[in-house]
Amino acid sequence: MAEARSAAAISFAVTHDGVSVSYDQELLRDIWHTFQRSYKKRYARFLNDFKTGMFPANPITFSLVVVAIAIFSVFHQDVSFGIVPFIQHYILHYIVGDGILGQTISVLIASLLVWFLLVQTIRLTLKALLTYKGWMYENVGKPVSKPTKIWLGILHLIGSKKPMLHSFQGALPHLPLPSLDETVQKHLESMRSILSDKEYEELEFLSERFRKGVGRRLQRYLILKSWLSTNYVTDWWEEFVYMRQRSPIMINSNYYGLDSMREVPTTNQAARAANMVFAALQFRRLVERQEVSPFAISPRTKVPFCTYQYERLFNTCRVPGEEVDRLLTWADARHVACFHNGCWFKVIVHNGKRLLDACELQHQFEAILKGDWRPQRGEQHLGALTAGDRTPWAQTRRAYFRSGVNKTSLNDIERSAFVVILDDEEVGYDENDSEKLDHWADTMLHGKAYDRWFDKSFNFIFTKNGHVGSNTEHSWGDAAVMAHFMEWCLLQDLMVYGYDENGNTKGEPQVKIQPERLKWDIPEAAVSQIEKSYSVARSLVEDVEMAILVWTDYGKGLMKKLGVSPDAFCQMALQYTYYKNQHKFSLTYEASMTRLYREGRTETVRSCTVEAADFVKAMLDSNQTAEDRLALLRKASEKHQQLYRDAMCGKGIDRHLFALYVIKRYLEEESPFFDKIFPPTYLLSTSQTPLNQCEQDMPAHISTDDRMRLVTAGGGFGPVADRGYGVSYIVVGEEQVSWHISSKISADNTSSNEFREELKRSLIDMKRLFTDTQPKKDK
Repeated sequence: MAEARSAAAISFAVTHDGVSVSYDQELLRDIWHTFQRSYKKRYARFLNDFKTGMFPANPITFSLVVVAIAIFSVFHQDVSFGIVPFIQHYILHYIVGDGILGQTISVLIASLLVWFLLVQTIRLTLKALLTYKGWMYENVGKPVSKPTKIWLGILHLIGSKKPMLHSFQGALPHLPLPSLDETVQKHLESMRSILSDKEYEELEFLSERFRKGVGRRLQRYLILKSWLSTNYVTDWWEEFVYMRQRSPIMINSNYYGLDSMREVPTTNQAARAANMVFAALQFRRLVERQEVSPFAISPRTKVPFCTYQYERLFNTCRVPGEEVDRLLTWADARHVACFHNGCWFKVIVHNGKRLLDACELQHQFEAILKGDWRPQRGEQHLGALTAGDRTPWAQTRRAYFRSGVNKTSLNDIERSAFVVILDDEEVGYDENDSEKLDHWADTMLHGKAYDRWFDKSFNFIFTKNGHVGSNTEHSWGDAAVMAHFMEWCLLQDLMVYGYDENGNTKGEPQVKIQPERLKWDIPEAAVSQIEKSYSVARSLVEDVEMAILVWTDYGKGLMKKLGVSPDAFCQMALQYTYYKNQHKFSLTYEASMTRLYREGRTETVRSCTVEAADFVKAMLDSNQTAEDRLALLRKASEKHQQLYRDAMCGKGIDRHLFALYVIKRYLEEESPFFDKIFPPTYLLSTSQTPLNQCEQDMPAHISTDDRMRLVTAGGGFGPVADRGYGVSYIVVGEEQVSWHISSKISADNTSSNEFREELKRSLIDMKRLFTDTQPKKDK
């Protein structure tokens, strides 16, 4: 459509009077605005990249260097390390002579070179500074050590210079490569609680052979890769864990998020969609201008994190391949793709001059909702291609979506800023009816298997009664970035933009643009493959059981009174619950981030430790006292915290073993050790959803009660193992923890509902550790 209109903007005709040229002024004006916007964005990106590359220096520091060199030059003193006289006498002398012009140019060039060298020295010093991780191991509640105080003070000073989103990227250290001996030993320790004595002895023997044999050769290759790459594991992780997987990404890879449980600002679906889409586009603008804070741990400590994942949040899509997928990000997108009632639309969000306001977006969404639309052949279930196996989708895409209207419409979906789903489901939270929240989770995780575009970086899903959620493709980024984005959008929607008394967006539309209906010409062979993918996706959907628990009896307040970290408490509760549910211990996965390092993603914390197993056994032993159990809980929590800190500091196990395994496959080496342990089967896969990443954006007038009213239920993911559980949790305030539990119905050993009920009993049991160990006056 756009190409055809561009061609029609200017036309030539040969007449008896000569060549006649006609043109469409309005269309040419639109093309000129598009050209201007494109180059403004390129210039702004170049300028921002230059600023971040020079941080913490700025143009003022350059001016100071120029002034200093110039003043000393007047007094015939050279502080430029010989650069000024060299340029003046050996280069400019033959061009402009020895006059004032040559001296001025020499001073400017020398100042630029000296300033550049000083900046790079400062940034290398900053990089060395950021390798310090002693602050991670400071004990909570005890005085902070002097080195950490000095370190935090320096970072606070640097942070006061208003860094941009990517200001610290070039200064972040590379992910350190652990020693082979350390990793093998830690791996052995992580398996002790789940293996019998005989199995452990066998693994001990294989580990020692690996450590002294082929492991050393693999480690040498990995050392070389760590020297030559920014991050020794991330590129392989994204390729082999995500892009080369041929199974469906729906449920198996994508994850979901929910909005506020108790606060629905409007039941007007179009208005809610408009406000949230407008908020998302404002966040995209912040990312483009690099105005998002690079400090992700805490605004007070000012510790920078890697921010490269933010660049792939928008205008990004996973494109299927027969053997390996690709992740593509486009420089700009002036529209979002929208799905409703089996039909796809293109919704304009930028008219070439400015972003459309929320009220102008609402007009387009209302037109979609009120229109009498009928799906074209194959269109209703088209999204199921992204929910089925990857190779058939790649083959179908190549055969039937590479030309004509199909290519144009597919480009409009894949190259959109993101996808908006105007759903026909109603969801909500009822503390007396858990099935409602379970249904909400089902809706966001997979929907109807065809009413999402699972390849897109994220889908914004708006239900019929005004709730919002998201479904996120995993290869581009992890949940912490998506949680930050969702939290920011919800804050703007609920506390800044708001709605009028009728539930509509505020303001009056200045322009009224109609959404564009996407056109399709899908042949019968493609329709047949769409239905096959839909059948595969439906079988996955029907096999997933979700159970959500919103626990309001207590939260992190009680956990802190017990003297344990909230995350460790939750992990011990899960170990206790899993053992009662399965009557055994199993390898446990807890996701930890490694974004303290450049291009860092995640590491695994193996939560099923010997200390955790001892605590669980004590809870089930009637001969143990509450004091003994509490002591074991604290010991297990301390061990867990140690493992979590190690994982964040690049001292984990799994990513190192994964990289060694990749090299082993490349070299076609034989390894009984890897044959035994790889790939690891995590029957309990867990993750904590981060919260309060927008403290600096929180309006001052919001009270604690308001925060609880706006609180989200977090998000979750599908089961990772066929006979295992997936559990995500979010610790909200002093009195609430939400749990998202998933499993497969086809597994005869798991049940999400039963796990939820067992988890309730576990949380009650663990509360007794507090009540039974306190004096009566403190109870």
